[in-house]
Amino acid sequence: MRVLVLTNMYPSEKPSFGTFVQEQVESLREQGVEVDVLFVNGVKSKLNYLWGFPRMWARLLTRRYDLIHAHYVFSGIIARAQILCPVVLTHHGSQVFQTYQRHLCRWITPLVDRAIVVSEEMQERGRLKNVEVIPCGINFDLFKPIPQDQAREELGLPMDKKLVLFAGEYFRSIKRFDIVEESVGLLQEKDPDVELVLVSKKPLHEVPKYMSACDVLVLVSDGEGSPQVVKESMACNLPVVSVPAGDVPEVIGGTDGCYICSQEPQDVADKLELALKRVKRTDGREKISHYEIGHISRRIIALWEDLLEEKRGRGLARLYFWQRGLGSDHA
Repeated sequence: MRVLVLTNMYPSEKPSFGTFVQEQVESLREQGVEVDVLFVNGVKSKLNYLWGFPRMWARLLTRRYDLIHAHYVFSGIIARAQILCPVVLTHHGSQVFQTYQRHLCRWITPLVDRAIVVSEEMQERGRLKNVEVIPCGINFDLFKPIPQDQAREELGLPMDKKLVLFAGEYFRSIKRFDIVEESVGLLQEKDPDVELVLVSKKPLHEVPKYMSACDVLVLVSDGEGSPQVVKESMACNLPVVSVPAGDVPEVIGGTDGCYICSQEPQDVADKLELALKRVKRTDGREKISHYEIGHISRRIIALWEDLLEEKRGRGLARLYFWQRGLGSDHA
């Protein structure tokens, strides 16, 4: 099977940009799929989206693909501007029910051959029909716990502090870093040993160290799809305090040391305090084994194979009826 992945997020110039897409591509290759990547850098310039159309057509004219798998709505629009290959589209975030992009998501989804969302919340709030729920997987070989003292020493973090981790694009308003700062400030009034650790734009291989070094992760976004940072923290047995965004309630549910909070700063601070008092790590890694990236990749491949089998069946049916039509003409 040969697949063209068309995406507007990929860690080329920015090491943390779209790493979950890159991880999925690498995992699919390990499963034996031949995958090429066409990166449309819309963040650098919106004109790159227009340039994406001829770039895609050039790829299709010079190489045969069984299908195109697009990530995010604008990539899906580009991918659908051809009829040579079936198109699978993955929606990754809350844009399916927030911002102007929700209208584009609802428009393009019925036009592709298969659509994927990464959480049931996206399907329900986005009012998307006939979609598969397949979250992105976690590389358990990369995200695994290491001794906390070792991680802190390697990162130069204080040994005697209670460290609250925020990992992500703090500068995006949807991430509500203002709530994080206010919540940690309230907690520091009661316990001056609490310290906030901000991790942003770091290479992926460095992130697990921070998750092993810190005592709790906090997430208070206005909206999420299936936040990788929560699943990655669980794989490192790091306690999590998070709003119920995306599939977070399912991911951390029933895990001692993990708490669901509101966006009220005092509630966030209270839940962080509970997590920090617990001291010990969680058993989150065991709870999320079904998110292992190889397992997720096999689910995606099964979806591709089902789509291609359906396309082949339709082609044979058309050929059969065309031949029957010729036979009746000759008769």
